[in-house]
Amino acid sequence: MKEFKYVVTDPEGIHARPAGILVKQAAGYASSVKITKGDKTADAKRIFGVMGLGVKTGEEVTITVEGDDEDKAFAELEAFFKENL
Repeated sequence: MKEFKYVVTDPEGIHARPAGILVKQAAGYASSVKITKGDKTADAKRIFGVMGLGVKTGEEVTITVEGDDEDKAFAELEAFFKENL
């Protein structure tokens, strides 16, 4: 299992467009991908779960990746967050 923390810098937070892109990115991996804000955790492969977290600008999220391709997923998701969120 691997995880990283990220402070969201997108002025709108994780709204519909980036949430959709994140779900599409996460769905490309065999590994389980979870996103956590505070005491709420969601499956990053499910749009309603990601949107339900209500992540705003400046809030920290933790991304957890576990599975067969976790090394690849971890590296690519970390880069994705830095580029898009």
